[in-house]
Amino acid sequence: MTLPDNPQQGLPAADSRPGWHSADGQLPFVGKFFPAPIAVKVPEIILLFWVVKILTTAGGEVTSDYLKKYGNFGGGGTEVALFVIALVLQFATRRYRALAYWSLAYAIAIAGTGLSDFLHLDVHIPYAGTSLMWAAILAVVFWVWYRSEGTLSIHSITTQRREAFYWATVFATFALGTALGDFTATSLNMGYLPSGLFFLGVFLLPALAWWRFGMNSVAAFWAAYVVTRPLGASFSDWISKPANITGLNFGNGRTAMVFGVVVALLVAYLTVARPDVQSSPEPGVGLRPAGTPVA
Repeated sequence: MTLPDNPQQGLPAADSRPGWHSADGQLPFVGKFFPAPIAVKVPEIILLFWVVKILTTAGGEVTSDYLKKYGNFGGGGTEVALFVIALVLQFATRRYRALAYWSLAYAIAIAGTGLSDFLHLDVHIPYAGTSLMWAAILAVVFWVWYRSEGTLSIHSITTQRREAFYWATVFATFALGTALGDFTATSLNMGYLPSGLFFLGVFLLPALAWWRFGMNSVAAFWAAYVVTRPLGASFSDWISKPANITGLNFGNGRTAMVFGVVVALLVAYLTVARPDVQSSPEPGVGLRPAGTPVA
């Protein structure tokens, strides 16, 4: 089932400060090297989107944990390299391509986990602190995005600038979700499986609120999106981690491989069948000059 995602009415005027906007929505500097989009750059929200999204969060968590064995330089460097490669691949496309999109989503899942864990393990910020920090960063990204573009709708991702806001949001949600999942599982002593079940219930709440109580569809989407990270990460930790910390002890390497293979197969299907390609921008959005409020 497709989740409607229409922007709200009565949106504020967009920020038109020099240097912040370009008429065609291209990013400064970046726009010189990458082409402007000619269609929506993100997938339609179908059931399979949520399945792949949760699997990428799970796979990214355990892949990052596996790479930690190579230290901050080897493992962290690998995470940064994967992120940069996937970022270039995604911004080089002019429309949504499943392989490019999910490659970047997976790379962000890995790098977001690594960064969040680095702040906790190396900088020694407690999980409650990193959770609050990433929640604040996410709120700022949402505010700036809405202030700039007048909408947070995924159906409006038709310019480089909007796409940049989208991926900044995704990165913040991944880092926040990592911290939240670790906070409930370890700091609150819930364990990985109970944490996963808890976040599964939280994940379903926005869908219920949208379906039965008329919750704004954009708000419902992003509320559910944020929770997919601790949901997937909690289950992957449950599968991979040792029994003495409430896991099944399958191992980081083997768990990462299983999730990676499953995601690759599903992305291959999406690439061929293309059930998640948005047919056209939502009414009234189009490929208009960026910064124009969407009514």
